[in-house]
Amino acid sequence: MTAISDINTFVKILSEKGYTGYFQTQGGHSGKLKESLESYFESFKKGLESQKNNMISLSCYLQWKGEDKPRVECTFEVKSLNGKLFLSAMEVSRKDQFGQLLKQAKWDQLSIVNAPKAAEAIAMVSEMRNRKAKRVNRFKS
Repeated sequence: MTAISDINTFVKILSEKGYTGYFQTQGGHSGKLKESLESYFESFKKGLESQKNNMISLSCYLQWKGEDKPRVECTFEVKSLNGKLFLSAMEVSRKDQFGQLLKQAKWDQLSIVNAPKAAEAIAMVSEMRNRKAKRVNRFKS
C-alpha cells in the first residue's frame, strides 16, 4: 500500500488514470471525486458518518450507455489513517440492464500507483467480440 498525503494528490492520480466521473462515497455523498470525499469527511468530523476499520467505499460508473444497456461499475476500498489515504482494493463489474453480473475483476493488496487505468479496467470486463469472418456459402442451389 502506498500512502497518499492528502485528498488532492489522491484525486489527481485517479483523474490521470481516467477516473473522472461522478462518485458516491459510503453510498451517500455524490459528486466529482474530490467533492464526494470532502463531503464525506465533513460529515464524519460532525459525527454524522462512521468508518468501519477506517475503510471508505467509493463507487462510480466507468461505462454507462443507458438504463437498458449493460454498464461497468467500479468500487474502490480506501483506508483512511491520520489524513492519509491508502487504496487497498478495487472491483470492476460488468452488469446487464437488470443488475445481473456478467463479468467481474478484483484486485486486493492494491496501491494507487499500480491500480489499472480506467480504460484497462473496462477492457478486463468487456465482452469479447466474435471476430470470425462470416463463411461464404460456396454451394448454390
